[in-house]
Amino acid sequence: MAKKLEVVSFGCRLNTVDSENLAQDYAFENQKSNSTILINTCAVTAEAVRQATQSIRRAHRENPEAEIIVAGCAARIEPEIFENIPGVSKVLRDQLPMQARVASEGTRGLLAIQNGCDHQCTFCIIPQGRGPSRSTSSSEVLHKVKHLLEIGKKEIVLTGVDLTSYQQEGLSLGALVKLILKKFPELPRLRLSSIDCVEADDQLLQMFAEDERLCPHLHLSLQSGNDLILKRMKRRHLRADSIEFCANLRKARPDIIFGADFIVGFPTETDEMFADTCKLVEECELTYLHVFPFSPRPETPAAKMKQTARSITKIRSEKLRRLGTQKKLDHLNKCIGKTFRFLTEKGGMARAPNFSLAKTPGKPAGVFLDMQVIAHDGQTLII
Repeated sequence: MAKKLEVVSFGCRLNTVDSENLAQDYAFENQKSNSTILINTCAVTAEAVRQATQSIRRAHRENPEAEIIVAGCAARIEPEIFENIPGVSKVLRDQLPMQARVASEGTRGLLAIQNGCDHQCTFCIIPQGRGPSRSTSSSEVLHKVKHLLEIGKKEIVLTGVDLTSYQQEGLSLGALVKLILKKFPELPRLRLSSIDCVEADDQLLQMFAEDERLCPHLHLSLQSGNDLILKRMKRRHLRADSIEFCANLRKARPDIIFGADFIVGFPTETDEMFADTCKLVEECELTYLHVFPFSPRPETPAAKMKQTARSITKIRSEKLRRLGTQKKLDHLNKCIGKTFRFLTEKGGMARAPNFSLAKTPGKPAGVFLDMQVIAHDGQTLII
């Protein structure tokens, strides 16, 4: 009987890459059954860990004969949580070796070029799970880009834990982006995942201005709009840095769209401090917001600080999400009447360079369409 593998991945795009590579590398000759479920966990919040444990329990109920393998950040940081769950046969505590790794995301190819983090943000547990920052060689990166193009990928997304800390052979992230675009003129689109604005080098900004194949969409790790909270988080930027970065990049690339991560209810956050975050959304002209209620993680400094009441955090989170919904609607309205080059995906959808999603029913995946936006439904563009 053919052996079956199911992969369930939580968390970031880097976890998606890890999941695909773990599935390829796992030694199936050691399987105890013909069915294996690989669950790749995330540790960024307590909720992410809870969702992973729920998924494991559900998988065991629905397929009690399956061998369940647990991997990922939460498995490395808190393995004892998963070792005692019925049905779990193995918890993988080791990391994948640092090399350029790829995964498929429909018509996009994900390319992991960096892992780990050297910074010690007071709320973050990820360095415990991912280790120090390390980057893959440019030759490996170019080899993987070539591979992704050969298998038909029309867009490549560079990803990592702390992408802007990429440093290898004297190359910064901006220099690597320039090298990729120069080496592969046939590459239609190159996209960056989440970055830290304070680490972005001048060459990266220059590439946004010079090459339209570098997609005009960036997701920023901002976390707060209040300087005192940023200092207590041990972030490396202040609100003025975020505003200046967005303004400078918008001058270089007027069509660029920004998203951002925010933590709401960080210890000691007052209403006034939260108001600064809401103001930053306006001042940076952000479009896509990822809002995370503060979640104390084990052994992090922020877990020992004076906590904000969960009821207050919930109210603030809902308010910031409503603001994010309005900003997305504003963006969708501005798109009406404009023409974009969409890349079709599976399921009758397509993406514009600025990451806006459009409905393209009946169109095959992997095709570029130059289409005018005629309306939207509040979530997606209609073309």
